Amino acid sequence: MAIGYMYILLCSDGSYYCGSTKDLDKRLAQHKNGHGANHTAKRLPVELIYFEVYSRIDEAFYREKQIQGWSRKKKEALMRGQSDLLSVLAKKLFTKN
Repeated sequence: MAIGYMYILLCSDGSYYCGSTKDLDKRLAQHKNGHGANHTAKRLPVELIYFEVYSRIDEAFYREKQIQGWSRKKKEALMRGQSDLLSVLAKKLFTKN
């Protein structure tokens, strides 16, 4: 039985919002009604585009914090199921000016 969810929402401005919850349906309804996070409340409507299921809420919260630090391209690779690209996208590329 699922106890925690990590989820990603697509906001109306094209930004992503990453969160975690014990009740995905309830939390999604809160976001859609403008009672979620400030980020989503200012960028309605929002759409659930990805989620992962965990047996413990602390695991979902840890995953949320991990993904929040990722680049947009890395989040998109995750959502597309391109796990082979995650390590490549994690590397920082430096160029000379």
